[in-house]
Amino acid sequence: MPRRILVVDDEPDLVATLAYNLERQGYDVATASTGSAALAAARRDPAPDLVLLDLMLPDLPGTDVCRALRADPRTAHIPIVMLTAKGDEIDRVVGFELGADDYVVKPFSVRELMLRVRAVLHRARRGAADGGSASTFGCLRIDRE
Repeated sequence: MPRRILVVDDEPDLVATLAYNLERQGYDVATASTGSAALAAARRDPAPDLVLLDLMLPDLPGTDVCRALRADPRTAHIPIVMLTAKGDEIDRVVGFELGADDYVVKPFSVRELMLRVRAVLHRARRGAADGGSASTFGCLRIDRE
């Protein structure tokens, strides 16, 4: 069963480009162009395995969407990669503090983004395999218990 990616962005051309490239990599793709549609899609069954989330959406800021996904037990485990034109250090720091697993600044390389998606999914799968109680970074293993 292919991994499901939810692409959340209000730029139709970018959404089409990302969907095309993700599908070529073998992913199942769902899309949303507003924050409220993103929250509904993330809570739908089957839930996405990863969310690509723009910060500047027409109804809800991506930061609010990220906060809501992290606060909901049904979606708290879903990795989030923020895609945004906001590249200042404070924006990146806030994104990570809200729970983003990665932060990519527009414009970006689609090839690099595909590799980042694969890496985040790999880390999420590895975390689920060990029950989420430990994280490994190179030769360093952090056990949360």
